[in-house]
Amino acid sequence: MPDISVVMITKNAERKLEQCLASLSSFPEVIIYDNGSTDNTLDIAAKFPNVKIFEGEFFGFGETKKHASTLASHDWVFSLDADEVVSVELAKELQSINLDTQSCYQVRRDNYYRGKHIKCCGWYPEYIVRLYHRGVTNFSHAKVHETIESKGLHIKKLHAPIEHYSFDSVADFLVKIQSYSEIYANDMQGKKQVSVLAGVGRGLFAFIKSYFFRKGMFCGFEGLVIAFFHGLGTTVKYLKLYEKNNPKP
Repeated sequence: MPDISVVMITKNAERKLEQCLASLSSFPEVIIYDNGSTDNTLDIAAKFPNVKIFEGEFFGFGETKKHASTLASHDWVFSLDADEVVSVELAKELQSINLDTQSCYQVRRDNYYRGKHIKCCGWYPEYIVRLYHRGVTNFSHAKVHETIESKGLHIKKLHAPIEHYSFDSVADFLVKIQSYSEIYANDMQGKKQVSVLAGVGRGLFAFIKSYFFRKGMFCGFEGLVIAFFHGLGTTVKYLKLYEKNNPKP
């Protein structure tokens, strides 16, 4: 394996963490930057000899991931979430890769809901930049929907995927909507204005786009649930923003 550090941030991530870390056994170093877990996250992480654990504050996703990358021993960073699993094929691919500092590397993320690989609702194919040289680029400052800044760099695609197990149930969608919408509303308060009608309308359009245009209607129960929560998540974040911009007298 080249000198690549895997870096992830965690908070109450016990659900898939053991499977995630087991898939990283061939990497020389895995950095976990934990933001106040109260479940078994840290106990699970401590079982793996290549894992180094740090604890600290959460600054929003972009800034926190950028900070976590500074804790790594190696300049090449592979960013991973605690509900993602590196496929055997990807681990093998990374063992033989010739890294170019003027490039960053995309990986295909295969998304699962209730154990089913979802190929609708905009979830497939999904390519995201995850491997980068921290001396050349890093994450954006975005509080949510953070990305690795790739302007001026060559973007190369890796062939093998990571497996993303973000949602096992409706409850998982609700937890994520609550968390992400709160971060979004706090970040955009006073910077962006939205009406109640616009918030509801954008949510409705998000559902229609996901269910009809992106073929969620052909994915049965899972497609309906994903499309519904695309719409609900959009509506909730804008209604929260409206409340924060218009506090009660």
